[in-house]
Amino acid sequence: MSFASFSDFLAMGHHGLYVWTAYGICLAVLALNVAAPILARKRYLQQEARRLRRESEK
Repeated sequence: MSFASFSDFLAMGHHGLYVWTAYGICLAVLALNVAAPILARKRYLQQEARRLRRESEK
């Protein structure tokens, strides 16, 4: 499929809103799948560091 102009490409034959929304949702889910474990690990390490500090103070 070829497009006459960039705006025709973005419009995707009047299906552009659906297509670009689907790409956006997919990208958001992929980013979440990458970020969630990283943030969870960081939170876990912070909790363990606090726990170790509390235990060493006793």
